[in-house]
Amino acid sequence: MTFPEVIHTSSGDMELDILKDWSRGFELQNIKKCQYTVTQDMEEMIISMYAKGMTTNDIESHMWELYDIDISESTISCIPDKILPIVKEWQERPLEEIYAVVFLDAIHFHVRSEGRIVKQAVYIAIGIDMSGRKDVLGMYVGKNESAKFWLSILNGLKNRGVEDILIACVNGLSGFPQAIEAIYSQTEIQQCIIHQIRNTTRFVSYKEIKPRMADLKKVYAAPTEETALSEFDSFDEKWSGKYPKIAKSWRDNWSNPSTYFKYKNCVLIISGVSRRAGCLSALRPFQVLCKLKKLI
Repeated sequence: MTFPEVIHTSSGDMELDILKDWSRGFELQNIKKCQYTVTQDMEEMIISMYAKGMTTNDIESHMWELYDIDISESTISCIPDKILPIVKEWQERPLEEIYAVVFLDAIHFHVRSEGRIVKQAVYIAIGIDMSGRKDVLGMYVGKNESAKFWLSILNGLKNRGVEDILIACVNGLSGFPQAIEAIYSQTEIQQCIIHQIRNTTRFVSYKEIKPRMADLKKVYAAPTEETALSEFDSFDEKWSGKYPKIAKSWRDNWSNPSTYFKYKNCVLIISGVSRRAGCLSALRPFQVLCKLKKLI
């Protein structure tokens, strides 16, 4: 004897004929914590909705409308927790010994915390290794972007096996270069050109942004530092009378945004050994071609 049962899936409803256990051979099993009758595609959908900021109550209503299935809020809360061990393993994975370029920046989001909407920073470290492959080294959540928090992240990279960073591309955060120097004393600092440009556009009226940017592009797009300084003198002569703070901002920070001028034609041939004398015999030699014009 059988009785019908309908199962709701993402591919549609499925009708099953369930056999009655006349012999009573079926034994009940205890359901462990966070075990449920939710399919894999449902889990992925719940995690996706959770990542987009939906509350557990909203997800519960959404799943009822889609699948006609009642999933409790506690069950929904357990599903994202399943990926936490995977996330932790990814955050603690070993890294390469040397990276040609590492980009360090933070993105700010408004998130829900304890029933309130608060602003938090997601710290991101993206590295380009000696073979030219780009990889996300880590993502970390903090309340506000600070050099002190970046110092802890750099310590974490050091503990995960990163012995040397040739160039660190950063924003203009106060104390950031000093934090990098404390961990990687020989790393060269390249301040992000986009951040420097954004810091200077706030001094300019909207109508004059385009012509000023056209003149400023001749500076940071110059093939050599000598040409860039010559173009900067022309820029300063043309705009300093009306916007004196722009030239001052670039002159005060010139040492950091101009690092990439050291590499002729914006191409860097990097020897695959650390610049530290003690590591020269320990690492295998190899060469890599990094097109910094596309990386910085």
